[in-house]
Amino acid sequence: MSEKKIALAVGAHPDDVEFLMAGTLAMLGDAGYELHIMNVGNGNCGTAQHTHEEIIRIRGREARNAAALIGAEYHRGLVNDIEIFYEEELLRRVTARVRQIRPNIVLTQSPQDYMEDHMITSRLMVSACFTRGMSNWQSLPRAERTFQDVYLYHAQPLGNVDPLRNPIVPSLLVDVTEKMDVKEAMLREHRSQKDWLDVSQGKDAYLDAMKDMARDVAEMSESSVEYAEGWRQHLHVGLSAQDGDPLGELLNEKVEQIQKRGG
Repeated sequence: MSEKKIALAVGAHPDDVEFLMAGTLAMLGDAGYELHIMNVGNGNCGTAQHTHEEIIRIRGREARNAAALIGAEYHRGLVNDIEIFYEEELLRRVTARVRQIRPNIVLTQSPQDYMEDHMITSRLMVSACFTRGMSNWQSLPRAERTFQDVYLYHAQPLGNVDPLRNPIVPSLLVDVTEKMDVKEAMLREHRSQKDWLDVSQGKDAYLDAMKDMARDVAEMSESSVEYAEGWRQHLHVGLSAQDGDPLGELLNEKVEQIQKRGG
């Protein structure tokens, strides 16, 4: 009997996975992977009307409902928004999650993005995966060390640029056109965010922004892809015994390798 395979998608805040990664994650589910979604932040700053306690409950429930649409298990945020720091205690807590979930594929945020929460989430995930098997690195709470190969992929930053406006080009594209209805349904579960942005930016601006992002990524394709999610794969050293690209192998015809322009 073959060992089960696990895919974990990690966003800084509730709705980050849905916005940037959910199409690819859903396709991994179709390929037989057990799915998990985790947030580092609890979403407490995503409101102009609810109290701290109310919005944490609301956003946790929304994220759990969204995850259920693709059969994923949801793991709630560990700290408040804007309090996602690269520091010892939080890294130990994130390491515990990695050891408990035991992922083979990790999808997470770009190391360059417009917001520190996103970038630090990326750093925390790299280090948590790197330390998952270290005997003298204790997680919080303590969890059994794991030694499975982990392949880690970084999503595109918002707008496909870094904080200094330099273009970020993915190394591979996943055609998620067939999963756009699922992405939209998952994002709609985050009603607190949609309602807030409907008032501040116009009706359905939230959903339109997600579609625009996927369309912009698809424009980097050399084929006629309508919607895509872009990925850059992290170096395998310290994460897996051998190099490999399971995302490209599993999703195969839905994946396009991107050649870097000009160099």
